[in-house]
Amino acid sequence: MQASQQVFLAALVAFLSWASAGIAWPQTSLAIESLHLAKTPPMGWNSWNKFGCQVSEELIRGMTDAMVSTGMRDAGYQYVNIDDCWQMSRDSAGNIVADPKTFPSGIKALADYVHGKGLKLGIYTDVGTFTCQQRPGSLNHELQDANTYASWGIDYVKVDWCHSEGLDPEVQYAKFRDALVKTGRPIVFSICNWGVNAPWRWGPNTGNLWRTTGDISDSYDRMSVIGFSQNGLEKFAGPGHWNDPDMLEVGNGGMDQDEYRTHMVLWALLAAPLLTGNDLRTMAPATKELLTNPEIIAVDQDAVGIQGHRVWQEGPLEIWMKPLSDGSQAVGLFNRGESALAMTLNLKVLGSPRTARLRDLLLHKDLGIVKDSYTVDVAKHGTAILKVSRK
Repeated sequence: MQASQQVFLAALVAFLSWASAGIAWPQTSLAIESLHLAKTPPMGWNSWNKFGCQVSEELIRGMTDAMVSTGMRDAGYQYVNIDDCWQMSRDSAGNIVADPKTFPSGIKALADYVHGKGLKLGIYTDVGTFTCQQRPGSLNHELQDANTYASWGIDYVKVDWCHSEGLDPEVQYAKFRDALVKTGRPIVFSICNWGVNAPWRWGPNTGNLWRTTGDISDSYDRMSVIGFSQNGLEKFAGPGHWNDPDMLEVGNGGMDQDEYRTHMVLWALLAAPLLTGNDLRTMAPATKELLTNPEIIAVDQDAVGIQGHRVWQEGPLEIWMKPLSDGSQAVGLFNRGESALAMTLNLKVLGSPRTARLRDLLLHKDLGIVKDSYTVDVAKHGTAILKVSRK
């Protein structure tokens, strides 16, 4: 089978999954326009996980420079996203105003700087009157704010769900979708309503990605609860529209390297947005190697855009599989237990032939042809990820 035929069949599978889930394939002009954005899960950096409210143009310029110097940009990371606390007030005309102390040059100048480095700038707001950090929100200013962002050259907007009492998320986020489209500027729309009212059911006609859970934190327990809970949501994701289990914590210090490998590998299998949240200027070589691993990124960014799912579980051991556009499968073996364990992948759980060619994507190592099964030692809270191809 040729690669083009494989891509078509995989896309057909995705369509049928949407249909079986009772979701209408996007037909409105707004939804069709949004399909041109985020054809693969967005990749970039966000200020919140590491810096919280301590955000400034100096920080954003520094991270922009680091995206280039560390090779993150060349690895596929595009967006430099400012989270909460950049805004201070509204002027007499109701226009949103950046904090002049922390962003003295203004957001437009910052966007120009980011664009000059071959990257894109993202920004943050909230559906309510206030943001989560009590800065001005966008309620009743949706079109005004969208036009402001477009005039500044913004490429990505994350819209949070704080101070949203009495609002219907499906209705409110549709208002922001329409406002963004009316600007005429291509702006990726990130819905951040923490999974309230099952955004995966209406998100495909509204935004490019939608948060499926509450906030992540830099701990194995929280990361794993969020990541492994995504099984069953795969039918709602596809090119232009992605389930978002929240940003990456890789390199922030709360997990060990095996746990961060699990984090990165699981997010890649989930076709999740890869928005790292560490300090790119000071990251350790092991963090850089993991975040820029081209074979793991290729799994996440696979063109057909099928989200992976769990195919086997026994006690603390889980195996997840993501079909790839070249007809192969990315397979993650996860040990959620408290000690290292040997894990065996039986090819029959993948629906594969009895023999297959394997490659270890973390070690960048061809493992040759195996028959029936393959066994590997997996660290506590660790993972192995294999590419399984017909021989």
